[in-house]
Amino acid sequence: MNPLAHPDSAEPSLEEILGRAEPKLKKVLSRYRIPAQDAEDILQDTFLIMVSKLGSIRNPEAWLVGTLAYRCIIYWRRHRSRLLDLVDSTILELLAEAEAPPQEQSELRCDLDSLLSCLPIRCRSVLRLRYGFGCTTAEVAEKTGYCKSSIRKVTRRCLAALTEQLVTTGSRPQA
Repeated sequence: MNPLAHPDSAEPSLEEILGRAEPKLKKVLSRYRIPAQDAEDILQDTFLIMVSKLGSIRNPEAWLVGTLAYRCIIYWRRHRSRLLDLVDSTILELLAEAEAPPQEQSELRCDLDSLLSCLPIRCRSVLRLRYGFGCTTAEVAEKTGYCKSSIRKVTRRCLAALTEQLVTTGSRPQA
């Protein structure tokens, strides 16, 4: 397919493809609730990929919509991963002995324990071992019976559950 095809040819031009796909692309961005500032970047990336693969795409309009949806999913996965990394580092900072006075440290531990008590027993075990006792991922895997290669994923799921608990209860640990 030639994106700069002559108007008389049977192949649509890039402008025609984009014009027909525009309402569908807007729906995809709306469905995935992509912020406007990020939507433009995701669209540009999608268009660049399309231009680089234009000769091998059979249905450019469907390809655009499908690829944009996939890129939106990737966007939210990365966003969620960054959030979990923030929670991960925040928990480590809050539990650091040298940073907080003993009374504040005690209050933080109490708040964290009450949040942890709402989680499934396996998540409590993983998070306490990893952050409460400072065990390595290999040690956590050994003590909980998880496969060493999957403990990072399990820890992320547990952190996600803890984050959801924080959001649900409206708890905000004080730094």
